[in-house]
Amino acid sequence: MIQKEEVMKFETGLNDFDAFLRENALSELCELLELGEIKVRQPSNLLNMHCHTFFSYNGCGFSPSYIAWWAKKEGLFATGTVDFDVLDAVDEFLHAAANLDIRGTCGIETRAFIPELAEKEINSPGEPGVAYHMGMGFISGKVPKESEKFLLGLRRKASERTRNIVEKVNKYLSPVEIDFDKDAVRLTPSGNVTERHVCQAYFEKAIEIFRDISQREEFWAEKLSLSDADAEKIVDDPVKLQGIIRAKTMKSGGPGYVKADPSSFPLVRDMNEFILSCGAIPTIAWLDGGFAGESNPAELIRLHKSCGAAAINIIPDRNWNFKDPEVKKKKVLELNRIIEESVKNDLPVFVGTEMNAPGQKLIDDFSSDALAPHVNEFVKGAAILFAHTILQPKGMGYLSKWAGSAFKSIKEKNTFFEKTGNLSTPASAAKLKNIDCASSPELILKALI
Repeated sequence: MIQKEEVMKFETGLNDFDAFLRENALSELCELLELGEIKVRQPSNLLNMHCHTFFSYNGCGFSPSYIAWWAKKEGLFATGTVDFDVLDAVDEFLHAAANLDIRGTCGIETRAFIPELAEKEINSPGEPGVAYHMGMGFISGKVPKESEKFLLGLRRKASERTRNIVEKVNKYLSPVEIDFDKDAVRLTPSGNVTERHVCQAYFEKAIEIFRDISQREEFWAEKLSLSDADAEKIVDDPVKLQGIIRAKTMKSGGPGYVKADPSSFPLVRDMNEFILSCGAIPTIAWLDGGFAGESNPAELIRLHKSCGAAAINIIPDRNWNFKDPEVKKKKVLELNRIIEESVKNDLPVFVGTEMNAPGQKLIDDFSSDALAPHVNEFVKGAAILFAHTILQPKGMGYLSKWAGSAFKSIKEKNTFFEKTGNLSTPASAAKLKNIDCASSPELILKALI
């Protein structure tokens, strides 16, 4: 029997920045799995369709390959990666998901400007008109040639914003100053530096400059306006200290805060055009209903649909998991309202935990009183998204011309894609080899049964 240490060595290799080493580790684990040397959980209805990878920032340092392996071990119904401003994880994740025969999907997240809500905060605190926005169901990290410039622009603009933040924060935190290229870029495998990478770099730089822990405590107490006692408690806690660094130096009111300039973000309609050009699904990113831009679910969905959105993403855990019963009650009410309105509009609902900060759950608690009533809707959304992922390469994805003519209504389309997703895993692709745009939905389902 394989030793636990040997398995752990390969699992560690899955998170290496070297793609060759990740591929080799995955191959070894797949072989051990096939030989019965590694046991995994039985399939369940648990899922996570919103997992950031280390190509943007993952709170546990997970690579696309590791997330696929983790999902296999946990017996998830489906899982999906999402990264800020890049599609770097797509090919690796779908390859790993295929090798492990798990339902896998891929997405992108960015911030976009919505002119119609220019005076209202939406889901990005302190930034009126600016909204986190998503595309789900990408089947390749390589985009059509006409869309390459747009994708490069997302990466470039994100990098410019982060570099600007570092320039401002360096002045404030001096002598703890970081070199963006030497200290931050090295923390991510493809140079896509986020604020969280920058916070990690400042945390490490302070240790380098102030070897004496008491000096480091004094430094952070002064710069972050902490009491000596609080500084002492968190000085060696990377999760808590980096969270405070980000909150007090990079967010609204901090010395590194850069007020949102609409010109530095794509218009949401343009972002949706890019997503559609890649054969993916423009997706609303919903926060918690607390800001004016999200206060009316019906109006919000109507506006997004007019811009091309066809699905919605929700992070459930931040919409019910509170100790204060009044806060929880209010959050759950908003969660129920947005799900009810989404169902009314036949929008598939994608959910997950993000994983883009240390301490976030790896899997939502579907047994909680707040989420249990919606589990079927969550699984339905995952099934629809996976079905899109395996049919889109044939030109038969969720928003394809084929889908537009094959169904009388969105509800009918959702029923088909849900059934297809439930019947399929990547191994099912072999059953669909003779399927093409001339095939009827009935023929596809018959081939899968």
